[in-house]
Amino acid sequence: MRNKEIQKEIDNKYKYLRENGYNVIFLGLQGSQNYELDVYDKDYKSDIDTKAIVLPSFKDIVLNKKPISTTLVLDNNEHIDVKDIRIMFETFKKQNINFIEILFTQYNKINSEYADLMKLLLDNRELIAHFNYNQGLRCIAGMSMEKLKALQHPYPNLIDKIEKYGYDPKQLHHILRMNDFIKKFTSGKTYKECLIPDNKDYLIDIKKGILSCEEAVELANKTNAETKQIMQDNLLEQDEINQEVIYMLEDIQYQVLKRAIIKEIRG
Repeated sequence: MRNKEIQKEIDNKYKYLRENGYNVIFLGLQGSQNYELDVYDKDYKSDIDTKAIVLPSFKDIVLNKKPISTTLVLDNNEHIDVKDIRIMFETFKKQNINFIEILFTQYNKINSEYADLMKLLLDNRELIAHFNYNQGLRCIAGMSMEKLKALQHPYPNLIDKIEKYGYDPKQLHHILRMNDFIKKFTSGKTYKECLIPDNKDYLIDIKKGILSCEEAVELANKTNAETKQIMQDNLLEQDEINQEVIYMLEDIQYQVLKRAIIKEIRG
């Protein structure tokens, strides 16, 4: 039932985007469900957040209009990140986990008119995820540091957690997750394996706030320092970029836009 309900929400969000004028070719789930860390009980309910790849119109391209890159916040506070294919493909090269993971989620919706090209993209997801090994390491460590900075910061969307626990348990669980991720990443495991942490039950408990503020802050700092050290110990002398991935992404982008424009012109 969990899988069906999640996919139903994905389908609904895809429909929502289409009804609001977006030419969507791919919608993928982002977040805890991809790491098997989602929770649905009286104390905690995981959101179903997504990222969408959309296409510009022929007119948008001719008039050189700014590519779409926005976040839609729905009535239930769930988010849909919407990005033009040109921006999304560039973002994949930056190796940010929050974007790369949509290539690995089992919950997605693909526009059937571009299914063959999206299949080519997904078939090469491991190559894309390892496009730049050093950048991947920097992104993992950078996300850990970002979560550490947010651990006790009274951001408007975190203030209730800060007032209740003295810290945000969700940020701590992300710090621990990044530590598990970088250990697997540097050991040569596939990206798909890296996404699923070994200590899932513990991380879910952490997310629910089982630690005191003092314990949480100490663990966060210690874990983040270890993640940073692992990054430094494993960085290559210089970035090694897979040029074949660049050629592949450029070709898929070209073929998608070519197909879309021909269809639009033919009416």
